[in-house]
Amino acid sequence: MKLEPVIGLEIHVQLKTKSKIFCGCSNRGEFEDPNTTICPVCTGQPGVLPVINKKAIEMGVLASLALNCRINEISKFDRKQYFYPDLPKGYQISQFDKPVGENGFVEIDVPLRSKVLSERSESKGNNSTRTARVGITRLHLEEDAAKNTHSPGGKHTLVDYNRGGTPLAEIVSEPDIRSPQEAKIFLQELRKIMRYLGVSNADMEKGQLRCDANISMREYVEEGNEKEGWALQLNPKTEIKNLNSFRAVERALEYEIARQRKHWEETGTPSDIQATRGWDDAKGVTTEQRTKEGSSDYRYFPEPDLPPMNLTEIERAQKEMLPELPRARKFRFKDEYGFSLADAEILTEEPYKADYTERAISELISWLMSMEGIEGTETEIWDKYGAKMSKLYSGWFINKLGGLMMQKKVDIRILKITPENFAEFITIIYENKISGPNALKLLELMMEAGEDPSQLIEEHDLGAMGDENEMDEIIEKVVSEHPSAVADYKAGKQT
Repeated sequence: MKLEPVIGLEIHVQLKTKSKIFCGCSNRGEFEDPNTTICPVCTGQPGVLPVINKKAIEMGVLASLALNCRINEISKFDRKQYFYPDLPKGYQISQFDKPVGENGFVEIDVPLRSKVLSERSESKGNNSTRTARVGITRLHLEEDAAKNTHSPGGKHTLVDYNRGGTPLAEIVSEPDIRSPQEAKIFLQELRKIMRYLGVSNADMEKGQLRCDANISMREYVEEGNEKEGWALQLNPKTEIKNLNSFRAVERALEYEIARQRKHWEETGTPSDIQATRGWDDAKGVTTEQRTKEGSSDYRYFPEPDLPPMNLTEIERAQKEMLPELPRARKFRFKDEYGFSLADAEILTEEPYKADYTERAISELISWLMSMEGIEGTETEIWDKYGAKMSKLYSGWFINKLGGLMMQKKVDIRILKITPENFAEFITIIYENKISGPNALKLLELMMEAGEDPSQLIEEHDLGAMGDENEMDEIIEKVVSEHPSAVADYKAGKQT
């Protein structure tokens, strides 16, 4: 029997507001001493009342729009009941039946030659990727819990309430993902979107982007042979927790697929228990934690201290704030500037990197238009001369400059090389005014000094050996100044 995985993700995104979601405490408690950015509200003291942070709502609406969600005109908060040391009130303020956004989707590009366990959506043709659409069930807002730190011996647990009350956007996907690699790519695309929107830094290592994966197995059916209701046939799922990196998400799902397939092959049926398992990254296995709760276990009811919200005006305002999203920008870089899809993917993975490239390309176009004998519109000129430019740019920016930045641990936001100076650097290479080794030396000098490349070439004598025109002039001058030596050479004298 051929089986396929059915995967859905639950992602918590920490929103980058200045204050917490229901009180005025700083939202930067992770950088402060434990239990210093707290107040009676976020520690659940009797008699206090929460107040909604409007900025968190605006960020939630903006993120929902970017995920193609329908915004609920009326949204409300609910109490989610459970008992744990990191939840001082004994309940979490979350959203249940009226979230901020519902019924959205994200499109991702998955390599055709990949570790795909289901080829159901493989595209026809020679493209190197296929487009997969992952549905978004909902995006809702909630407060984060405190942070527990367990002592090495396991005798004590320390609780830091600085994180309690931090605004979170929980994004729940439909079970549309069919391989661990798709799950990783979807999560990476989601991180890009959040960063482009400016609503979160979405750094998994810092807990700003946290993911739980839900997975079950079912019988694979060839496309066209599906029975009625087959798409809704979902077996009991396993939730995997403690996934703190993209690689961990992929590895945990690969392990769980193998484990569930083995169970099915040995028993002839899927597991009939919904369970929660934790990922042990060091051992590369999932371990059983508990049976999984259902929504009824949390005893949701409307939060009596917070009124329902009308999101109509916020939705209208946030629609105007939507930027060009990373996937759209990637394809525009490919179509408009002539970058390969792989290079465009790298150049647009961070908004700052993409903005840098836009400014540099604009300078390169202006330089081409200023050259004698070149006529036409910006588009016509770039179509004719841009292929070499874009290849030079991506090669030097991604491989050479990117390598130096990684080596020196320099972020592009503090890079001393301006986009204008980097564009000038590319024109120098384009005109063969410098050799490859000298160009790399020049790039290193630019990183250190942040100066104009032409000035640095002159100061450090980097261009003469690489400038063919200047070399010809030097040779002609030497020959004309030493006629006797030339005559001796022509006569066959070697020394």
